[in-house]
Amino acid sequence: MKTSYSLRELSLYFLKLGTIGFGGPVALVGYMHRDLVEKRKWISEEAYKEGLALAQLAPGPLAAQLAIYIGYVDYKIIGSTLAGLSFVLPSFFMVIAIGYAYVELGGLPWMQAVFYGVGAAVIGIVAVSSYKLTKKTIGKDWLLGIIFTVLAIVTFLTEAENIWLVLAAGFVAWFVKAPPKFLSANHSIFFSPVLLQITNVISSNEKLVQIWWFFLKAGAFVFGSGLAIVPFLYGGVVKEHQWLTEQQFLDAVAVALITPGPVVITVGFIGYLIAGFEGATVAALATFLPCYLFTIIPAPYFKKYGKHPAIKAFINGVTAAAIGAIAGAVFVLGKRQVTDIFSVTIALVVVLLLLRFKKLKEPLIIIAAALIGLLIKNWI
Repeated sequence: MKTSYSLRELSLYFLKLGTIGFGGPVALVGYMHRDLVEKRKWISEEAYKEGLALAQLAPGPLAAQLAIYIGYVDYKIIGSTLAGLSFVLPSFFMVIAIGYAYVELGGLPWMQAVFYGVGAAVIGIVAVSSYKLTKKTIGKDWLLGIIFTVLAIVTFLTEAENIWLVLAAGFVAWFVKAPPKFLSANHSIFFSPVLLQITNVISSNEKLVQIWWFFLKAGAFVFGSGLAIVPFLYGGVVKEHQWLTEQQFLDAVAVALITPGPVVITVGFIGYLIAGFEGATVAALATFLPCYLFTIIPAPYFKKYGKHPAIKAFINGVTAAAIGAIAGAVFVLGKRQVTDIFSVTIALVVVLLLLRFKKLKEPLIIIAAALIGLLIKNWI
């Protein structure tokens, strides 16, 4: 079957998304659905749901894994590789440039002012993306609605994503929608021993080897969206290894949030502060390698068996849980970021603008919000 798009078009799309895609994992997966499923019709709704479910089940950054899976759908390994690289590299080079400026200038004093405006705008963008994704995916299905609500509430209350609840949601939907006659599926593919066979051939430099293994663990064992990796990174980077100070770490998270592309790219900034360009490269490669492997290895099985009623029910349950967790994360982020009348106003205005003007581009909103943030913090 001939595809409706070329490898070049696929790469250019993810290159563009990685360059101007603001809003974090929630917004990014929403953009992919809007652009590739609804507008261009390159990917079917079913394939998108399969990719979102797989990205949610496997450890690593949600948006990057979904991009890799979408690349795999029609162009297999080369498609997933090009999609992943095109999506990640723009933001990687951006954080390297910011890292260089950060080191040379001794910090980024303007960042808090910029992030004040951008952070509030991002909450608005994420909220609208989450709303559209929920409306499209959950619909009027009562079971998926219950799963969505439970995961949203649990995520909001615990401020963490529970992979066991996500898995349980898949099984609940499976048992209710397509009761199984027997259980024989081998899910060990999700825990492939490939990662355990990777040797420390990156560098003889001891610090680079430490960076490699630490960030490899971060990519291999942290589930959920890009923001889920932040607590793990804090424990290792600040507390255990003491590579960064508290303020440097907070600045690193802020950099990730005010740059487009996957939030996990903060590892590039952190790696740069620890060991320059080599450190950034090693940290990024070690973090994204597991999510790449955990996506392409099970992908053929998702494509081959995805239309089976039991598999479809399981995927629908996991997808509803994933979107519920994303919705809960919107409230968690909003609670921390939208803290006064100015930030509340920025977030609400962004929501209204995006709902009113369907073709309004997010980068324009981000630029305006950054300027407003600078204005508020410096003159008001």
